[in-house]
Amino acid sequence: MTAVMLDGKAISAKVKESVKAEIADFIEKTGKSVTLAVIRVGDNPASEIYVRNKIRACEAVGIRSLSITLAGDTSENEVLDKIQSLAADKSVNGILVQLPLPAHINENKILLAIPKEKDVDGFHPENVGDLVLGNPAITACTPSGVIEMIASTGISLCGKHAVVLGRSNIVGKPMALLLLQQNATVTVCHSKTQNLSEITAQADVLIAAIGKPNFVKKEMVKQGAIVVDVGINRTENGIVGDVDPAVQEVASYLSPVPGGVGPMTIAMLMKNTLIAARRQCE
Repeated sequence: MTAVMLDGKAISAKVKESVKAEIADFIEKTGKSVTLAVIRVGDNPASEIYVRNKIRACEAVGIRSLSITLAGDTSENEVLDKIQSLAADKSVNGILVQLPLPAHINENKILLAIPKEKDVDGFHPENVGDLVLGNPAITACTPSGVIEMIASTGISLCGKHAVVLGRSNIVGKPMALLLLQQNATVTVCHSKTQNLSEITAQADVLIAAIGKPNFVKKEMVKQGAIVVDVGINRTENGIVGDVDPAVQEVASYLSPVPGGVGPMTIAMLMKNTLIAARRQCE
């Protein structure tokens, strides 16, 4: 068996085309634009690339973007003031603060300052709470993108055993909750999990989000499993995922790194911004 590659670029292109059409319809019906403000603090090269890609995606789907770059020594209060100003601006539908932030700035404090209704990253505690309760919620972009990728296979998650490697607030935890919403049986594994290989070998769907290069070996994967690699690890040999490429010999579907989940994350950010704009018009 050789796995079918889950082409994040192709799948995300379809999502963005749908969002583009919906945004055009929204603008025509309401007479209002859809606007995303992106704040970057400092000159982290990776952050600069991520922000640039998000701005380009906005342009492609018809979202007006505001790119705000602050110096690395900008104080925490100055960042909070900028967020407060954007929060009060009714023309701004979504606010995103690119992480990581400089060490002197408390990330949690910054993220909490973004109003729930403009939190297009899905990190605000109230949005997370809605996800837990099963209420309509703006959900974290990467886990939402993973669900979209799996849906593209035409395989239902209902009743499947899904194993998530990692329990971060950004990926692992919301990923588990979204899988539960799809009626999967979910196991979350982490650094303290015992007999990890035995658990992963039972997974119909395996999602790796731990930040360890090529950690998941083919011996850990069930024959015919769907494997989604969320890892982005910079090594001497370039960017690699959490999943060893040899896993394609046993998996039915596998997302590549790069070109898998990454493009989906940005596509879902565009979708979240549209959702936020619609809710603000209700």
